[in-house]
Amino acid sequence: MFKSLLTNHPLVNILFTVVLVMGALSFHSLPREQDPEINFNWVMVETVLPGASAEDVEELVTGPLEDAIRNVQDIRWVISNTRENSSSILIRFRDLSESMFDKRVNDVRREVQNKANDELPEEATDPYILEVTTSSGFPTAMVVVEGQADDEQLRQQARIIKEDLERIAGVDAVISIGLQDPELHVEFSPRELAARGLVATDIADSLRQSFADTFAGKTRVAGTEWLVRVEGTTTSPEVLSKYQLAPQSRPNNKIALNEVAEIKRGREEATQLVSFGGRPAVALSVIKIPYSNTLDLVERVADYIEQKNAQVKSFGINLVLADDQTSQTRSALSIMQNNAALGLGLVLVMCWLFLGIRIAAMVTLGIVFSIAGTLWVLDFTGNTLNVSVLLGIVIVLGMLVDDAVVVVEAIYYRLQRGMRGLDAAIDALREVGRPVTSAVSTTMAAFLPLMLLPGIVGNFMFVIPFVVTVGLAVSLVEAFWILPSHVISMGSKDRGQGHNAATAAKRDRRTRWTHLIRLKYTKMLCYVMRRPVRFLAAGGLAFMLALSAVAMGMIQMNFFVADSLRLFYVNVDMPSEAPLEETLRQSVQVEQEVLKYLEPEEIRAVTVNAGIKFTDAERLYGDQYGQVQVSLAPATGDSRRVSEIIDSMREPLMKLPIDGLVSFQEMTGGLPTSKPV
Repeated sequence: MFKSLLTNHPLVNILFTVVLVMGALSFHSLPREQDPEINFNWVMVETVLPGASAEDVEELVTGPLEDAIRNVQDIRWVISNTRENSSSILIRFRDLSESMFDKRVNDVRREVQNKANDELPEEATDPYILEVTTSSGFPTAMVVVEGQADDEQLRQQARIIKEDLERIAGVDAVISIGLQDPELHVEFSPRELAARGLVATDIADSLRQSFADTFAGKTRVAGTEWLVRVEGTTTSPEVLSKYQLAPQSRPNNKIALNEVAEIKRGREEATQLVSFGGRPAVALSVIKIPYSNTLDLVERVADYIEQKNAQVKSFGINLVLADDQTSQTRSALSIMQNNAALGLGLVLVMCWLFLGIRIAAMVTLGIVFSIAGTLWVLDFTGNTLNVSVLLGIVIVLGMLVDDAVVVVEAIYYRLQRGMRGLDAAIDALREVGRPVTSAVSTTMAAFLPLMLLPGIVGNFMFVIPFVVTVGLAVSLVEAFWILPSHVISMGSKDRGQGHNAATAAKRDRRTRWTHLIRLKYTKMLCYVMRRPVRFLAAGGLAFMLALSAVAMGMIQMNFFVADSLRLFYVNVDMPSEAPLEETLRQSVQVEQEVLKYLEPEEIRAVTVNAGIKFTDAERLYGDQYGQVQVSLAPATGDSRRVSEIIDSMREPLMKLPIDGLVSFQEMTGGLPTSKPV
């Protein structure tokens, strides 16, 4: 059976080709992102109650929602944060399977929505429920829509653009900042109301009853069934002005609304404001769908911006991609891919130096086969191509060489001594098969426990041992079947070249050279072995010095060190009584000072937000929060680090004559490093 597999060269070649092709297709189709997709088992519930004090929000919003959340099972802990105008509740679930976690999230949505419908004030917004993942935790891109004036034209175009962005493939949600909904304002005249014996509540009660669409079921007219619907809502001030008021105190006295009030178009009271380059703007944060391609998504967003700008230029509207951190993702993926390619090249060179070009070619093809098979499995299991995956490939790259070199060298050793190809392969596998299997299994056993780590760290680490294990498993198939079959098919050609004078001369030179290296190595080994105390003491001293360096803090402990993003925030925390407009004004003042310490080539975009504050764990709402978001251009060789840029402006910004407290926040990627409260 095994002999027939080794000699079935068409089957081997077909399998080899299929794996290489599928691996190449998988490499090109795998979604690109910097970090693996992780669900932190966190759920954020955010609710806004405009104009309410922290005590009112706690009593009217946070308390009832916490009562509702207590009905949900498998919750580890709940942390709530109540401020003026806003309530934020963070729910941490136990480590659950994906299906069970989805069920618990649906339970949260149901309980929160029921409580919101029954007990929350009408003025409160619908609770916003967010699953915190690597995709939703930080926006993939931010699009700023800037206009010439803070008018309805800007808001109308921003709403259209928001809907367009939501339809782009790969977009999960678009969060708007500074986009107020349109409203119809009824400005009544107290004198006219008094003249007709009415009060303001009569207008409110009448509009509450009549300003609604009514569905009256079905009716049959002339043998035809019709759906009856009475339209009561409208967006037209002219139509609303003709509404007839019917106060309960005087139900028979019909009064047109325009007799006692003036109806105007307006917008809801602003809770957030955005400024870009000194002009009013709306910021749109793009959240991607989990497991989607980050690089392709940002390219689609950039293409849309280019096309849309040509359409809205005549309206005085301009779209800007204010933040895009994919340059760092591209750089990280490129570095890891280059490292993998460099490692493969070094393997080829070293095998050629010591074993010859034919064995080197066989080993290299075997490594390519193993990597292609690993990529195919990753694509089949729904993974993405990220830095952790490439790290696993780089780790396993050196291990894939070992079994291939051992097997092919054992076969060639027998071929050079005149054995037939099939006999040489079977005899070689009989000799090295068990040791190779034991070595690979031992390595798998060392990495597999990392796949069982619990919690967020376990989820983050899972893909690395998974890649290593799959790569080693594929390499066994390649070493015990594909590689011997290829060597057998080339065995006769190799024996024929054995009588070639040039080939024999090259082989003799390589033999003499490797013999010289072995001789030097043996002498050094003997020198060390004859002085065990001296070298053991030197090794022990080096080990103790290493432990001392760790104990003295010379080597800092950071399990998942994360590179800084080319993005930082300058926070402007105003007094709690500060109005939103004043917060924006002083934040713009901070922005102007920030620009003085930035080189023109360093700036990508600078955006000012008021009424919202982004942190590495949550969003804070309130009129007193201002923030200058500084997005930097991709780093080059001589670019300043983000920390250096912040240090250059820290002291001058601290001395600005403003009411707000200035602080800085440097953003990093990877796992969350601080407690999300």
